[in-house]
Amino acid sequence: MKNRIREFREALGLTQGQLGALVGVSRQAIIAIETEKFEPSIWLAYDISKVFKSTIEEVFIFGESEHKSRSKQSRGELAWH
Repeated sequence: MKNRIREFREALGLTQGQLGALVGVSRQAIIAIETEKFEPSIWLAYDISKVFKSTIEEVFIFGESEHKSRSKQSRGELAWH
């Protein structure tokens, strides 16, 4: 999922490590989220957005994920024939 974490983080003068400490994850986790290698849980996304005093929708850009979602997999398995 695309995001604006780096933009928001740099505007506040925070390092990746500092942001991680504020939301309870490692610097590596923040790097992975910023570079779209990892999609955060809804709770982590919420915590990150609160650090920036923004909504989740302002920080994270929701669209079609490259990774097939669990809900799509479930719907595919339950498709009527």
